[in-house]
Amino acid sequence: MGETFRAAVLRLVRAVPPGLVTTYGEVALMVGAPNHARQVGAVLHGLKESEDDVPWQRVVNASGGISTYKVGSGELQVALLRAEGVEVVDDRVDLRRYRWAGPGEPVGPQPTKRSAPT
Repeated sequence: MGETFRAAVLRLVRAVPPGLVTTYGEVALMVGAPNHARQVGAVLHGLKESEDDVPWQRVVNASGGISTYKVGSGELQVALLRAEGVEVVDDRVDLRRYRWAGPGEPVGPQPTKRSAPT
């Protein structure tokens, strides 16, 4: 029998490196369940105490926004991200700079500006 949706989400979120983020929709897509972003949020909201190794704070909404204020943990998410070196400005993360592309992709913040060719 294959991996459950919940187990796949937890496995993938555990793989997001410190200092980077992904979105609920990207997690859903990477686990093979496109259009299930809300269900990803539900899985993360329902984490058990024994699952404290899941870096839920590294998952943001599609525009880079912190949407956990609705469930009472927005301030904690911002604090945890900042502690990892992620800039959060006006409750948003710059996805161009901090987006994690998935397993096997390069890790680390990406520059926001590119130099003009010389």
